[in-house]
Amino acid sequence: MTSDVRIQPAVEPSRPSTRSALRALLLRLHFYAGILVAPFLLVAATTGLLYAASFQIEKAVHSHELTVGAVPPGQERLPLSRQLAAARAAHPQGTIGAVRPAAEPEATTRVLLDVPDLPESTRLAVFVDPYTGEVRGALESYGSSGALPVRAWISTLHRHLQLGEAGRLYSELAASWLWVVALGGVVLWLSHRRRALKPDLKARGLRRTLSWHGSVGLWTTIGLLFLSATGLTWSAYAGGNIDKIQTALGWTTPALSASAGDHSSHAGHSGGAPAEADVDRITRAAAGAGLSGPLEIAWPAEPGAAFTVKEMDREWPQRNDQVAVDAASGQVVGELRFDDFPLVAKLIRWGIDGHMGVLFGLANQILLMALALGLIFMIVWGYRMWWQRRPTRGFAAPYERGGLRAVPLPVLLPVGAATVAVGVFVPLLGVSLLAFLAVDAVLGRVRASR
Repeated sequence: MTSDVRIQPAVEPSRPSTRSALRALLLRLHFYAGILVAPFLLVAATTGLLYAASFQIEKAVHSHELTVGAVPPGQERLPLSRQLAAARAAHPQGTIGAVRPAAEPEATTRVLLDVPDLPESTRLAVFVDPYTGEVRGALESYGSSGALPVRAWISTLHRHLQLGEAGRLYSELAASWLWVVALGGVVLWLSHRRRALKPDLKARGLRRTLSWHGSVGLWTTIGLLFLSATGLTWSAYAGGNIDKIQTALGWTTPALSASAGDHSSHAGHSGGAPAEADVDRITRAAAGAGLSGPLEIAWPAEPGAAFTVKEMDREWPQRNDQVAVDAASGQVVGELRFDDFPLVAKLIRWGIDGHMGVLFGLANQILLMALALGLIFMIVWGYRMWWQRRPTRGFAAPYERGGLRAVPLPVLLPVGAATVAVGVFVPLLGVSLLAFLAVDAVLGRVRASR
């Protein structure tokens, strides 16, 4: 008897669509970044939260040096030259590098001295009562922002964890991945069937955690992208590439030529009496050119060069004009107006000030604190989701290892080329991403062999 049984051909497993393959790959990448990069982001967010409050902390800790106390009614300020003389008498070991006249009635004048053996970019700030000439104290002042010890310590903690140049790798890794994680989360949110704009308060367990993680991430995306972009400008490797592009395209910040020829041969960087006597004339010349406080008057590095007077107002609307003044004649010999800056140079200035929390004053600081807290909570929720969907609780992973192999080659090539380009421009992102994909491919291969 003839059998009518037919042998059915083996059914090939269906290959996922391009969209589902890309989503699975992105979800896997988001997962890796959340698990392995999140600790760096958590540290950056925590220290950034502290830095956003550092201005108030600085005012409280150094209130004696920064303020004069009670101002006698109707008392006039001493000439700036006498205030400088008081600072030099108290600290004769240094040479005057710059002075920041008191910008508010209760504020002290800050005289910045170049003193041997201080760290790089650090000066000794001597605080003088502008009404009496009393020296209220002296503190180290760091950088162009004039950060005093407590704020400078918080700043270096945020930038490199007090570990020096090697510690900058942590903050660069965090800034390199922050925009990838934020944009990846938005794409995953758009691909989800329920694109909620607010957390689902009725949900429970994993769905509730995912709801909070996704909605808060969505509302903070623009702010996180801003922090990532501006943070990379200070980084070691990506920041160097950004500087090269700015230079090549002419996007660098213009510089004021402070050379005034040989008009003021006696007014060099000696800190001597002639320069101190000339400072009042220099201040009047800057005021005649339209500059208003807060100001910084910088001594020239070369004898015979002009003094530079800068506006230091970083709040909106900003006053960032500069003039070069010849001390001997009291004439303005050079000008640099912020309105004449290229647009990109202005954006860079605004971006840096916004990242530091000074662009909009207290509102800027509150916004930075909200972004830092949002990022901290998202990281906590991310780890909670990881724990809630662990395999021991019966949850299947929403992605497959080795997802890179499932992406069609015509899609994979341009995506790979773009990824390589970004990785070269942001090296720490490229190296860590390559490590993630290699680990994922190995784990996928091991799983397939089993």
